[in-house]
Amino acid sequence: QVQLVESGGGLVQPGGSLRLPCITSEITFRRYTMGWYRQIPGKQRELVAFITGDGFTNYADSMKGRSTISRDNAKNTVYLQMNSLKPEDTAVYYCKASWASMGYWGQGTQVTVSS
Repeated sequence: QVQLVESGGGLVQPGGSLRLPCITSEITFRRYTMGWYRQIPGKQRELVAFITGDGFTNYADSMKGRSTISRDNAKNTVYLQMNSLKPEDTAVYYCKASWASMGYWGQGTQVTVSS
């Protein structure tokens, strides 16, 4: 059974940093494009960043320059490093694995940016 498990969320002060890992199982990880998304209550889920199997990355404007997505194929894990966090970054953060017509989501991890 495919599983994506996010962690690393929590409460952080404005200007702080968090690193979110997403550990996957039962997929050929290196084939998959891995994405991080977030969802604010009452709003649609939005892309934060993605990284292809070849390591190409792309970022949404909202987090460009403040986040870094990376992957460790040996550990079947994708990471999202977020810096200079703002209250408007408060959301549930999800990872997604995509390949061909297949897509799998994790359960999400809550990030709250507040003083």
